[in-house]
Amino acid sequence: KYTKFSICYYWINSVGKKTFIDRKVLDIPIPPGEENKTTTRSYSHKTMPLESTSFTGTYYCEVIWDDTVKMGAGVFVLATDAVYIQTSYRWEILLTFTTIFAALSITGTGLLLWKRK
Repeated sequence: KYTKFSICYYWINSVGKKTFIDRKVLDIPIPPGEENKTTTRSYSHKTMPLESTSFTGTYYCEVIWDDTVKMGAGVFVLATDAVYIQTSYRWEILLTFTTIFAALSITGTGLLLWKRK
C-alpha cells in the first residue's frame, strides 16, 4: 500500500498562491522479510538560485500515497534584491600607505642626520 507514492516540492507566496517546483513518482519494492517494518529514506532536491524577490515564501515538501498526504512544516525563504558586495579593502590600503610613509619618513630622517655629520 505504501510502496507507491509521490513526492511534491512547492512554495506558497505571500498571497497564498501555490506554485509546484518538482514532483517525483516512486515505486519502492519491499524486500522479502521486511514487510510491516518502518523505514526511513532520504530524497534530496536541489533548487535553482532565486531570480527575484517575488520568490519569497514558504517552501514545502509533501508525500502523497493513495489515501494519505503528509506535509512538512515548510521553510520560509526571504529573497531580497540586495546583491553581494565585495569586501572593502580601505583598511588594507590605509595600512599600506601608512607603512610606506613611515618607512620613507624614517629613511629621510636618517639621511638628514647622516648628511649633518
